[in-house]
Amino acid sequence: MSNEIFSRYDTADYLKTEEDIAAYMDAVMEEGGGDPAYVARALGVVARVRNMSQLARDVGMSRQGLDKALSSDGNPSFSTVVKVAQALGLRVSFSAAHPSRSAPSAGA
Repeated sequence: MSNEIFSRYDTADYLKTEEDIAAYMDAVMEEGGGDPAYVARALGVVARVRNMSQLARDVGMSRQGLDKALSSDGNPSFSTVVKVAQALGLRVSFSAAHPSRSAPSAGA
């Protein structure tokens, strides 16, 4: 048996490019089923890859406030999520969950 030491897995270690970050957030949205807490934690991972202090300034929050909002115990508002995403160079968008369904008419 070897004496190998394993470090704790951290997704942030694998987010090297803008494409990596976008793919990660797409996967989070797909796997998380739109769970706001899951999305907030994922944004927290991306924020750690970037400069958390600068990001906090960009969204008008304290570093501690942003860290708490994006933690597993956080519950950020939708506007905070959008501001953080935009500051990270991401865009929040929506697509049809069931593309085969037609939208109801405006008069319905």
